[in-house]
Amino acid sequence: MSNQKHPSGRLFVISAPSGAGKTSLVKALVERSNNLAVSVSHTTRSMRPGEVDGVNYHFVSESAFTHLRDSEGFFEWAQVFDNYYGTSREGVEHQLAKGLDVILEIDWQGARQVKSLVESAVSIFVLPPSTEALRERLTGRGQDDTSVIERRMQSARDEIIHYTEADFVVLNDVFNEALSDLESIIYSQQPAQTPQSERLASVIADLLAP
Repeated sequence: MSNQKHPSGRLFVISAPSGAGKTSLVKALVERSNNLAVSVSHTTRSMRPGEVDGVNYHFVSESAFTHLRDSEGFFEWAQVFDNYYGTSREGVEHQLAKGLDVILEIDWQGARQVKSLVESAVSIFVLPPSTEALRERLTGRGQDDTSVIERRMQSARDEIIHYTEADFVVLNDVFNEALSDLESIIYSQQPAQTPQSERLASVIADLLAP
């Protein structure tokens, strides 16, 4: 009987400001692959309409989250606005051990923690195409009032500053092009050669403008 272990999977970290379209891209990416899995994070925030516990997030109380955090049950965790988010250490390690490539959808704080723990992790930052597009996407959700949207816009700028910490950057303007770029990075770990890269500097300047 062979004692050879199944090769462990690779770890990918995808970060983006709220409204950049990260979740839709990751969903489409996973649907087109047989070997990609998304780690379902724990969160203390309230469930939004259409979300399912255990699918979108593991929705837990703050006390339950604190217990997991204090018992080193999280691979990484962070506070975003007034809520906590964390990635189950056991869950990620189990998926990797099965040979699955695992995607973590987390913010730049979590990405920094993961990169410090797993040097081989590949980090990707997704950007919206403009400030106007970002505001339209946040407003289009119809779930937040103006003050919350302005707060999210400022938070987005605070997050976008950290795009330089990622190994790769994907501009989500045309969805299918952004998806193709993501696939290129994940399957060949090479940046896609598209006109998007030429626009990056001007897009970032727009997004970070006061």
